[in-house]
Amino acid sequence: MTSARSNQGQGPLYRLYIGRLRRQIEPGSVPRHVAMMIDGNRRWARQLGYASPAEGHRAGAAKMREFLEWCDDVGVRVVSLYLLSLDNLRKRERQELADLIEIIAELAESLSHVRDWRVQHVGRSDGLPPELARVLASAQERTKDNTGLHVNLAVGYGGRGEIVDAVRSIIQQHDEQGGTLEKLAASLTPEQIGEHLYTGGQPDPDLVIRTSGSSG
Repeated sequence: MTSARSNQGQGPLYRLYIGRLRRQIEPGSVPRHVAMMIDGNRRWARQLGYASPAEGHRAGAAKMREFLEWCDDVGVRVVSLYLLSLDNLRKRERQELADLIEIIAELAESLSHVRDWRVQHVGRSDGLPPELARVLASAQERTKDNTGLHVNLAVGYGGRGEIVDAVRSIIQQHDEQGGTLEKLAASLTPEQIGEHLYTGGQPDPDLVIRTSGSSG
C-alpha cells in the first residue's frame, strides 16, 4: 500500500516520471513478485578505483532502496533481494564479509522503517553472526503486521538447504498429526514442498533480475 508519504524525498521530475510510467503500464502487466540477485558490486568498485569492495556494496544497498521504492510505486507486491548466500559466508574474505554483514544489517534496519513495508528474512539464522541475526529478526518482527510491499531479504540462503528445511518442516507437521512415514511418502507433492519453503504462501517470481557491474 502506497501512502501519501510515498514520494517524500523525491523531486518533481521523479514524480512526473512515475506518473507517466503508471499511465503506460497496464495493471495486469505489472509483475506480482520481482526477484533481484545482487552481483557486480565488487567489479563496479574496482572499475571506479575504490580501495575497498565495501564501497560497491554500499552503493548497491543505496540502489536497492531506490529500486524498492520504484517497485512499490508501480504496484509490485513482493520483491526478493538475494544478498548473501551460505556459499558467500564460507568463501568471502574476512574483511569484505564483515563489511557486507554491517551493510546488510543497516539495510534491514532502514527498510523496516519505510512506508508500510513488511520485511522478511529468507534463509537460515544459524551460521549468521548473532548481531546480524538479531537485526533481521527485529526488522521482521517490527513489520510483521504491515500490509505494503513485502520485501524478502535472502541472507544465509541456499537452494539445497531450503529444500532440506522444507522437508523437515513437512515431516514434523506430519508427525504431530500422527501420520506415518509411509503415508507421507505416498502423499508428498511439489505443491506441498512449495508451501513449506521460506517464501511459502507467496507467489513465485514473475521476473528475475541479476545485476552486473553497474551499482552506481
